Amino acid sequence: MAKAPVAGEVKTRLAATVGDARAALLAHAALLDTLAVCEAVFPPGRRVVALAGTIDRSVEPAVLRDALTGWDVVDQVGPTFGHRLAAAHRAVHVTHGGPVVQVGMDTPHLTGRHLEHVVATTSSGRPVLGQAHDGGWWVLATTSAEDVAGLHLVPMSRPDTWVHTRAAIEDATGTVLPTAELGDVDTAADARAVAATAPHTRFARAWHQLGPTLESRTA
Repeated sequence: MAKAPVAGEVKTRLAATVGDARAALLAHAALLDTLAVCEAVFPPGRRVVALAGTIDRSVEPAVLRDALTGWDVVDQVGPTFGHRLAAAHRAVHVTHGGPVVQVGMDTPHLTGRHLEHVVATTSSGRPVLGQAHDGGWWVLATTSAEDVAGLHLVPMSRPDTWVHTRAAIEDATGTVLPTAELGDVDTAADARAVAATAPHTRFARAWHQLGPTLESRTA
């Protein structure tokens, strides 16, 4: 799940500190990092991006289009993010088969090992849900389209989103298995922490290129 990095339309909480243009640059870097790590784990034919927004209005659209080569790009469908998540899982189960491992673009420090552990855990036949530090979640792996039956009812972007998501999936199909907990990037403080955690990523380079003024705001 991703959103085209268009200034003023992505990372609004981060933009409150760094500005719309810089937030879009950071979102662009995070998306490129995410695509790259997924490509290292999942083979061609097993990569899908459910995209919101317009690539032509995004940061460096040619670079993004090139990065999406080898991916099946589909539109996000539904009135709320919960609806769009559920629709994407169902669609990929139909078009590509399961399991479906879904991440967003908020964890540029994601590694291949994280994803490989999730894939290995799905061999049990159970869905996998990875909690984020802020109470949300960073990964949902489904082994059946039925796993997301109640996902459209889950309140998103709240400190209890992970709890409600786990409950919704367990109501639909039973036990949900855990994986590693990760932080994600919502605020400038998050961005600073993630850049320190993964200093060799595009995201970290983009963050440090913004200059010491922003570093001081989040120290």
